[in-house]
Amino acid sequence: MNQPQSAVGNCLDVQTFINAQPISRYQWRVVILCFLIVFLDGLDTAAMGFIAPALSQDWGIDRASLGPVMSAALIGMVFGALGSGPLADRFGRKVVLVGAVILFGGFSLASAYSTNVEQLLVLRFLTGLGLGAGMPNATTLLSEYTPERKKSLLVTSMFCGFNLGMAGGGFISAKLIPAFGWHALLMIGGILPLILAVVLLFWLPESARYLVVRNRGTDKVRKTLAPIDPVTVAQAASFSVPEQKTVKARNVFAVIFSGTYSTGTLLLWLTYFMGLVIVYLLTSWLPTLMRDSGASMEQAAFIGALFQFGGVLSAVGVGWAMDRFNPHKVIGIFYLLAGVFAYAVGQSLGNITLLATLVLVAGMCVNGAQSAMPSLAARFYPTQGRATGVSWMLGIGRFGAILGAWMGATLLGLGWNFEQVLTALVIPAGLATAAVLIKGMVSHADAT
Repeated sequence: MNQPQSAVGNCLDVQTFINAQPISRYQWRVVILCFLIVFLDGLDTAAMGFIAPALSQDWGIDRASLGPVMSAALIGMVFGALGSGPLADRFGRKVVLVGAVILFGGFSLASAYSTNVEQLLVLRFLTGLGLGAGMPNATTLLSEYTPERKKSLLVTSMFCGFNLGMAGGGFISAKLIPAFGWHALLMIGGILPLILAVVLLFWLPESARYLVVRNRGTDKVRKTLAPIDPVTVAQAASFSVPEQKTVKARNVFAVIFSGTYSTGTLLLWLTYFMGLVIVYLLTSWLPTLMRDSGASMEQAAFIGALFQFGGVLSAVGVGWAMDRFNPHKVIGIFYLLAGVFAYAVGQSLGNITLLATLVLVAGMCVNGAQSAMPSLAARFYPTQGRATGVSWMLGIGRFGAILGAWMGATLLGLGWNFEQVLTALVIPAGLATAAVLIKGMVSHADAT
C-alpha cells in the first residue's frame, strides 16, 4: 500500500489517510456496532406506540391519558442528546456510547415491570436519556472512521438501523403482544442493549480524530489506526486532522455558533425539527388511528411498522445520491414528497392495500430524509464540535418529536379524523423542504 501524501514530514493527516485506504474489516466492525446501537435505539423509541393499544386496554385508561407517557421518553431524549454531545467532545465518543446503551437498556427493562402510569412515565423519561445520547454519538464516531467518498452512504445506511429497529418493534409486537402482553416488547428492548454494551466495551474503538484533537498521545492514535494500515501508521511520527489549521475555538459552542457555522446550525435544527413532527405523530398514533378506523390490532401494528420499514428501503439510496449529487437538494426532494404522500395516505382509508402501499412510500420519503440529516450534520461540523453539532441538531429536533406526539393526542381529542390529521402534515413537510434548501444556499463551509 502506498503511503498517503498526507504523511508529509512524517505527520500523518488522519482523514487523508482514511480516504486513501480501502475500507478495512476494522472499519466495517465500527459500522456494524454503530448499526446495532441505533437499531436497538429505534426499537426502544417506538415501543410505546406499539404497546399503547394493549396498555390502554390492560390498565383501563383512555388514550389521552397516554399522551404524557408517549412524550416522556422523547423529553428524556432531548436532555440526553443535548448533554451527550459536549461530553463526547470532551471525554470521548466510546465512553458516552457505552454509557448510553447501558442507560436505555436498563431502564427499558425496568419499564416492563411498571404497574401504573406514573411509574412508566418516570422510567420512560430515564430510558430517553440513554436513547438521546446513543444515536448522535454513533453517527459522530462512524463519520470519523469513513472515507469521504463513502461517508454519506455508510452513515445513512447505519442510521437506517434506527428505522429498522422501529419497524422491527412493530413486526415483533404484532406477534408478541397478543401472546405475551405488552411487557414482552419492553423486556426485549432492555435485555438486548445490555448484552450489546458488553460487546462495545471490548470491540468498539475510540475515534482517532478525537484522540488527535484532544492531544491524547501519539501512541494511542497509532494503536487505534494501525488495524487499517499498520505499515503507513508505523512510519508516522505524529498525527493531525485538517481543521486544526482553520478551527481555533476551544469551546464547542463557539465552534458550532461561529460565523461560519451559525446559520447552518439553525437551519439544520429547523429541518430536523419539522421532520420529526411528521415521524412521531405517525409513529405514536398511526396504529391508534388505524384501530379507530376499524382495522384489527395486528393490521394496525403491521401498517405502522411499514411506515418505519420504508425508511430502511430508502436510506441507502439517499446516502448514495448524497455522495454524488447536491445533498441538500436530495434531502429537500424527499421531504417534499413526504408531504405529498402523507396527504395521499389520508385519502386512502377505504382501501387497505392502497393504504399500506402509501404508508410504505411515505415512510420511504420522510424517514429516508431524516436518516440523511445526521450525515449532513456530521459532514458540516469540524472534529472539535462534531459530536455537539450532531447531538444538538438531534436534541433540538426532539422538540419536534414531542410536538408530533402531543399533536396527535390533541387533534384526536378535538375530534379530528384520520384524513384531517394526515393532511395537516403537509405543513411541516413544506417547512423542512424550505429549510434544508436554504441551508444549501447559505452555508459557506462543509467541514470534514
